[in-house]
Amino acid sequence: MNEVLLRNLTPSVLAILVRRGADFAAAEDAVQDALVEAVRVWPADPPRDPKGWLVTVAWRRFLDTVRADAARRRREDLVNEEPAPGPAPAADDTLRLYFLCAHPSLTPSSAVALTLRAVGGLTTRQIARAYLVPEATMAQRISRAKRTVSGLRFDQPGDVATVLRVLYLVFNEGYSGDVDLAAEAIRLTRQLAAVIDHPEVAGLLALMLLHHARRAARTAPDGSLVPLAEQDRGRWDTASIAEGVAILQAALARDRLGEFQAQAAIAALHADAPTAEETDWVQIVEWYDELAHLTDSPIVRLNRAVAVGEADGPRAGLAALAALDASLPRHTAVAAYLHERDGDLATAARLYAEAAQKAPNLAERDHLTRQAARLNARR
Repeated sequence: MNEVLLRNLTPSVLAILVRRGADFAAAEDAVQDALVEAVRVWPADPPRDPKGWLVTVAWRRFLDTVRADAARRRREDLVNEEPAPGPAPAADDTLRLYFLCAHPSLTPSSAVALTLRAVGGLTTRQIARAYLVPEATMAQRISRAKRTVSGLRFDQPGDVATVLRVLYLVFNEGYSGDVDLAAEAIRLTRQLAAVIDHPEVAGLLALMLLHHARRAARTAPDGSLVPLAEQDRGRWDTASIAEGVAILQAALARDRLGEFQAQAAIAALHADAPTAEETDWVQIVEWYDELAHLTDSPIVRLNRAVAVGEADGPRAGLAALAALDASLPRHTAVAAYLHERDGDLATAARLYAEAAQKAPNLAERDHLTRQAARLNARR
């Protein structure tokens, strides 16, 4: 049984059922039933047209549900529309699901979960483990999301920016649980890039590849975080870097700059530097200026303050930081780093300890605590 084939066919089959009139929740249930049947039947009797087989079986399962549910009798006119067995349409309908899953009526967390379930083909248990929440909690979240989008027309979905934001959130969930959400986000974004010609889709894919290329060097053997400047660049994935840069260059050549392309350009400059000392911080500041203009994001301005500190010195970075809200996430950690570079070790140690208490995860908290201890030992 080719599980990869089933997983890859699932989004398209689901989209075909929805396009033919099935609401999203019922269609998703019908497709899951068809997949179970495929696992049972295909090893002994593989179909010549797997996609067509799944569409036919799933549609019949949907019609069986319609007939059995008195509350859905209004849909019984669909019975006569059962497609004849044969090859399914060759068009890739996955794109429709991306847009439906990123509908603006959904919360970001629900949109991410629904995308992973419907487009990524992950099980509810896998998604729950990746998010480190109980399976029942994730099942409720996905059920609510399916109820929300059920009955919506495909001319009412989220726009490209919303779809990309959902995929970006999936990527940023990281590598917890038994599902690598960063790798899954790259897979999904590759699918999207194959069916839509948009420079920001390419920009997001390039950004993901460039960040993911550094994954092996991000942690030490004991699991502790390794800052970018201290990473072993020989462990970076050069093939992913080359692919990401090539995709980015093609996107930038279209002269339709967006935030993901700007972020990817910053990541590319980091990837291009043979050593941390050779990083082109002046160009990085320029790209942060572009990104701040595009997004007006305080987090972007916070990251820009770090880049300014590297390009023009720590006091210039602290001046840029002073203009920002001190309650911003990681503001204290940035202040600690810049004070350390300016030689004020006592202030830096105090701020590292304070930042550790605000850290969003255990790995970051441990890293900041170690930084405080290191400076206190030098005083």
